Amino acid sequence: MHSTTSPSVAIDDHSLGHLLYAMMAAFPLLLLPPLLGLLINVTQKRDHMSPLLYSHIRWQRWSTVTMLSIVILATMVTQVWIAICLVILGVLWFCHRIIKGWLQLLDGQMV
Repeated sequence: MHSTTSPSVAIDDHSLGHLLYAMMAAFPLLLLPPLLGLLINVTQKRDHMSPLLYSHIRWQRWSTVTMLSIVILATMVTQVWIAICLVILGVLWFCHRIIKGWLQLLDGQMV
């Protein structure tokens, strides 16, 4: 009897990356879509995806974790104007990361 095992092959389907960018872009909905996207993100295995997709998964993971850290920091700041500035800067930065990453994924480029 021959036992055939298929080697781990990186899949070149980028639909997961597009889904996770869409979930990140839906952050105004009480941060629930990005949190769900982060949960999906951290459960992905590197060896099941192409290097291009992995670079975007890593980019999304760090973007979401950093944004959540900024939001948590803003809630801990006692000065309201500083908290508002932190949130505004964080949202602008997060939007930049979403747009840049998504456009590069559409162009087939790594981030």
